[in-house]
Amino acid sequence: MIQVIDLHKSFEDKKVLKGITADFRDGICNLIIGQSGAGKTVLMSCIIGLFRPTSGKILYDGRNMVEMKQKQWKELRREVGMLFQGSALFDSMTVLENARFPLDMFSSMSEKERNERAMFCLERVNLADAGNKYPGEISGGMQKRAAIARAIALNPKYLFCDEPNSGLDPKTSLVIDELIHSITHEFNMTTIINTHDMNSVMGIGENIVFISEGEKAWQGRNDEIMTSTNERLNSFIFASDLFKKIKEEENRNIANNH
Repeated sequence: MIQVIDLHKSFEDKKVLKGITADFRDGICNLIIGQSGAGKTVLMSCIIGLFRPTSGKILYDGRNMVEMKQKQWKELRREVGMLFQGSALFDSMTVLENARFPLDMFSSMSEKERNERAMFCLERVNLADAGNKYPGEISGGMQKRAAIARAIALNPKYLFCDEPNSGLDPKTSLVIDELIHSITHEFNMTTIINTHDMNSVMGIGENIVFISEGEKAWQGRNDEIMTSTNERLNSFIFASDLFKKIKEEENRNIANNH
């Protein structure tokens, strides 16, 4: 489990995170949602160590990352997988070499073991036949799956996904959501997903943290969203096209029943 306790982050005089406390649980998909500028990207950046919080605690299974020395942080880094928004594959490397990259950097495996592990990860995301291709030769959805293979190469305890469906069509987005969800449960990872995709929220949002104006305004499951009385959450949720359609359908059903 990852716990954020009374987390604050300011950039000069601008307060971006204002005392956020939230739990991100093992073996499920934890989502961070909120409007642009709400602070969700800064929150994730603090949790993965890109930004140092102004104050507060970030606990990885009880270990406070904020107080870690460089050696401790390097050890923790080996337990973390990261799926970047734009996939961030190396264009000059094949898909197999991209998947193997974290193993080349951080593992003590033999070359044979590294290749076998990388191929296993590519097979897990249904890319076994694309190992010898370069990122420019495969589709955006396949690039995203290759990036997932790379993110799980070191068998991480913690997986972070920054807008994993960015730039993808709805059908491919669903494939990526289902893949992240199944891998999370299969390997019992603590997965944290930063997203604005409401289809993802309703599809795989097992624990959702809603950030509004730098504060945690709500936390719960996707099946609790529709009955929430939180005004800020409702304002955010029902502004999306998906929920407008759901609301319109509900209103039609109510009218037909009367």
